[in-house]
Amino acid sequence: MTVATDPKDDPNKKEPLQIIEDDEDGEEDAVDVDASATGDAKKKKKKKKPKKKKATQSDPPRVALSKLFPNHVFPEGELQPYKDDNAWRTTSEEKRYLEKLANEDPQTTYQNIRRAAEVHRQVRAHARRTIKPGMSMMEIVENIENGTRALVEENGLDSGVGFPTGVSRNNCAAHYTPNAGDTTVLQQGDVLKVDFGVHVKGRILDSAFTLTFDHTYDKLLEAVKDATNTGVREAGIDVRLGELGGYIQETMEAYEVEVNGKVLPVKTIQNLSGHSIGLYNIHGGKSVMQIPNDDPTKMEEGEYFAIETFGSTGRGRVVDSGECSHYAKIVDAPRVPLRLTSAKSLLKSIDKNFGTLPFCRRYLDRAGEQKYLLALNHLVQQGIVQDYPPLCDQLGSMTAQFEHTILLRPTVKEVVSRGDDY
Repeated sequence: MTVATDPKDDPNKKEPLQIIEDDEDGEEDAVDVDASATGDAKKKKKKKKPKKKKATQSDPPRVALSKLFPNHVFPEGELQPYKDDNAWRTTSEEKRYLEKLANEDPQTTYQNIRRAAEVHRQVRAHARRTIKPGMSMMEIVENIENGTRALVEENGLDSGVGFPTGVSRNNCAAHYTPNAGDTTVLQQGDVLKVDFGVHVKGRILDSAFTLTFDHTYDKLLEAVKDATNTGVREAGIDVRLGELGGYIQETMEAYEVEVNGKVLPVKTIQNLSGHSIGLYNIHGGKSVMQIPNDDPTKMEEGEYFAIETFGSTGRGRVVDSGECSHYAKIVDAPRVPLRLTSAKSLLKSIDKNFGTLPFCRRYLDRAGEQKYLLALNHLVQQGIVQDYPPLCDQLGSMTAQFEHTILLRPTVKEVVSRGDDY
C-alpha cells in the first residue's frame, strides 16, 4: 500500500536559501533561491527596494538648495574665455593650479558664490513668472525675500539675503524698497526694476532685471540688456575701467524708443555705475562707469564685479528723491562716542544682524527694533551708517536695469549669475 504524505512533513525538503546580491544601483537586495533547483531551472525572486525620490523645487520656491544638491556642488555659471593678451590663461598649468588653490580656500571657494547664484536663478524664475500688475510692492518683495531665505537656508551672517530687494518703478532707477505701511500697487504701464542679492559666507551675488507688461518700452529693455552683455563680454583681467565704460555707452545709445509716436533716444544714466564686490561689502571700491572716462584702474585676477547698466528715456542723470529705505554700516566706520543710548543699542543690533551688509527699515522691523528712526538718523549723521535714498530721473521718463555678477578666475571669466532668462 502506498501512503500519501504532506509535503510540509517531508524530511528531505530543504528551505529556500537567501543570498545577497548587488543590484544595478550598487545597493544590496535579498534574493530567494530554490535550493532544489539546478542550472537554468534555478529560480530567483528579487525583493526590490523602493527608489528614493529626487527632491524637486516647490512652487513658490521654498525647498532648501541643500536638498536639491546634496553633494553641495552647484552649477557653474557661463564661462567666457579671456580675450587678446590674456587668452593664454585658459591653458596655463600655473593658472589652473592657482585656481585650484583659490577654490579650496574657505573664504573664496567658488561653491559659495555658485550656491548664491543658483538661489537667485530659482527665486527670480518664480518672480518673473508671477509678478503681475495689481500686486502690491510689499507682496512682491516679501515673496522674493522669503524664497531667498528658504533656499539659501538663512543662518545669521553665514548665509541669507545679500541686500534689500529693490523694486524701483518708472523714472526711479534704484534704491527703492517699500517701508512698513507702503501700499503702492504695481500698474499695467509700469517699468519695474527687480534688483536683489543673495550671500553665502559674505560672498554676495548681485543681479537684476527689468519687467514691463506692454510692449511700449521693449526697445529700452533691449538696449540695457545689450549694454550689460557688452560690459560682461569686454570685462576681464587688466581691462581699464575707463575704457569699459565707453563700450557700454556706445552699445546703449545705439537704440531708440518710440512712445506715442515720438522717437526718444535711449540715454546711459551717467552717474550710476557697476562695482567690484568685496567680502560682506557690496561696493568693493572699484566703479564700472557707463561712460568713457580717464579712470586707469584695471580689473584684477580673482575679483568679483557687478556689471550693471541703466538706460533712460529722460535726461540720463539721477538725483536723490523720496523716503529713504536702504542703509548700510560703513566698512571702515569711525569709532565715535554716541550720545544717544538708543543709537548705541541700534548699532549693536545692526552689527549682530547685518554687519556691513545693506539693510532696510523692514529688516529692522523684522529684527524686533521699534521707534528707531531717531537713532538711525543719528548713526547716519555720525558717519557710521550710510543712507541710500531712491535715485530717480526726471518725472515722466522711464528707466531700465540689467545686471550680472562676474568672477575673474585665473583661467577664465565666469558669469556666475547667468541663466536661461538673461
